[in-house]
Amino acid sequence: MLLVIDVGNTNTVLGMYREDQLVRSWRINTDKSRTMDEYAMLVHELFQLSEFHFTDVKDVIISSVVPPMVNTLEQMCREYFKLKPYIVGPGVRTGMPIQYDNPREVGADRIVNAVAAYEKKRCCLIIVDFGTATTFDFISARGEYQGGAIAPGLGISAEALFERASKLPRVEFSRPPQVIAKNTVNSMQSGIFYGYVGLVDGIVNRMKEEAKETPLVIATGGLAGSIASASQTIDEVDPSLTLEGLRIIYDRNKTAS
Repeated sequence: MLLVIDVGNTNTVLGMYREDQLVRSWRINTDKSRTMDEYAMLVHELFQLSEFHFTDVKDVIISSVVPPMVNTLEQMCREYFKLKPYIVGPGVRTGMPIQYDNPREVGADRIVNAVAAYEKKRCCLIIVDFGTATTFDFISARGEYQGGAIAPGLGISAEALFERASKLPRVEFSRPPQVIAKNTVNSMQSGIFYGYVGLVDGIVNRMKEEAKETPLVIATGGLAGSIASASQTIDEVDPSLTLEGLRIIYDRNKTAS
């Protein structure tokens, strides 16, 4: 089986593939202070809950936007899985041309998402990934990564409002019953939720105008479903897009080696 690991600034998502089927996935907090042994213990506990064993893992591929985590997880793989993992980055075959001023600046997760979405749809695309930051990535009909935009994530925005406005409470992110709210909590939820929907639709529409194309818009990430329910521009939600991209990149590199 293949273990895929996507390390984000807030969460790390792991998935187990049997050939091209995602059998199980888990989401844990990203913690740079954990050692390789601590991560191994955590993975072992997750495996036990699903009746997996370290020996079931025949290969590992990792993408990370947190540089210190790469070495930690690579050491874990070598020590406990007895494997050298594939690391998404320079030297790894993605099969996608990167039309960026400096391709090394593009986050691994953005490329992984782009690879998965284009492999599935084979058309012009915009991918919106709701993470610590929200990223917008444009892929041409020829399968070229052409760039995009990065905005503060929903969590960052909501936390900044709580921290900087003395009288405002910390609120749970949810869609309020109406835009014109009747209390402070709902007012904050209205501003955060519909303000963010407006941000997403505004950026996507401007990308469409600039590119003079009509791309398919795919959303992924933890809050994708919530925002998509009110968005006028998101066409599909694919919660496993990044894991699927890791599997595809693994297959391309395994075949080439």
